[in-house]
Amino acid sequence: MNIIDIISKTKKRTELSEAEIRWLVEKYTDGEIPDYQMSAWLMAVCLNGLTESETLSLTLAMRDSGDILDFSRIEGITADKHSTGGVGDKTSLIMLPIASACGLYIPKMSGRGLGHTGGTIDKLESISGYRTEIPVEEFKEIVRQTGFSIISQSENICPADRKIYSLRNATGTVDSIPLICASIMSKKLAMNTDCILLDVKYGSGAFMKTKSEAEELALLMENIGKKARKKCHSYVTDMDIPLGNNIGNALEVKEAVEILQGRYKGGLYDLCMELVVEILQLAGKGTSSECMKMAEDAVSSGKALEVLRKTIALHGGDSRVCDDVSLLPQAKYKYEVRAVCDMQITEIDCQELGMTSVILGAGRLAKDDIIDMSAGIVMNCSAGDCISVDDTIMTLYSSTVSDFSESSFRAVNALKFKKI
Repeated sequence: MNIIDIISKTKKRTELSEAEIRWLVEKYTDGEIPDYQMSAWLMAVCLNGLTESETLSLTLAMRDSGDILDFSRIEGITADKHSTGGVGDKTSLIMLPIASACGLYIPKMSGRGLGHTGGTIDKLESISGYRTEIPVEEFKEIVRQTGFSIISQSENICPADRKIYSLRNATGTVDSIPLICASIMSKKLAMNTDCILLDVKYGSGAFMKTKSEAEELALLMENIGKKARKKCHSYVTDMDIPLGNNIGNALEVKEAVEILQGRYKGGLYDLCMELVVEILQLAGKGTSSECMKMAEDAVSSGKALEVLRKTIALHGGDSRVCDDVSLLPQAKYKYEVRAVCDMQITEIDCQELGMTSVILGAGRLAKDDIIDMSAGIVMNCSAGDCISVDDTIMTLYSSTVSDFSESSFRAVNALKFKKI
């Protein structure tokens, strides 16, 4: 085998064998294939795609490049959940404690935010003392004790994906559905849980901009999961508006805690409950109505909040935030964006709101940027709402930005409205 033949085959849409794909992944991960040749193959994939068989081979080869976790000592059903992410997406912080309170064991590795999308790890690290980088055995023990744990991605899990993704990011080859699928599913399969729920988002605040693209990716990932002998289900959700009211790390943790306290319901709560029902059904916990009742009881009884409290404590975090959200980082400065006329909000550009939060300090433009955990946006309206003149549309928060002229300009531009 040689890399020139492999590049040529993909360029000509000739299917690669499993052996060829494994050779390609192993040799590139080991440094025997240089970046410029791997870049050529990745570009050929972007232009010509891969068959489902090739995508499965690529996924499994990337999975097998590192450690595969073993949760066999846990006496129960293990599950994992992946969201393709978006603006204000704090669903994992809400639905995983609920699902765990219903009897599932959920070990999850998550990433940090980059650009307009937030990262679950950053959100958790807004809790004082919370450790996201812990040994695997400690991670397993927390899952065994409380039912769930979220940690940052291990360097020993899918090193091939980490190296290939870095190259994709540098060569403009990120937007390929087979490559996206292999990247996500290799890490999910390396976690080696019994069930996998995939929440694939589309819209202005998501990576996949159209519903058809999201459905294509969701179906491919679900098929790959099933062919890898996992119970796997995909769920396509809308990201044309922010998830919930809060955007930004500590602000999103606050909103998640308040939902688990039973203080708020609405679109975010409804979505999380739908996802919990999906993952419980996937695990064989009952019918849709039975699983919904279990999920609702987990919130109303306080069991889900208690799961979160114990998990935070075992990670070294200040679990008092589950009772007092004012213990989360508080912004030094705030600015209220007010309506200049009577209006109806017709559309919200989620990506633009996400970039506004980055300007405030809540996100990164480069991977080494330092985040202001207190920064972000609290929305007072959603698409379709009618607003009176001088009403607060949203409030901007920051501890590093005191001049809100740029951020407020972008925030207003994220809204489309008509005068009434």
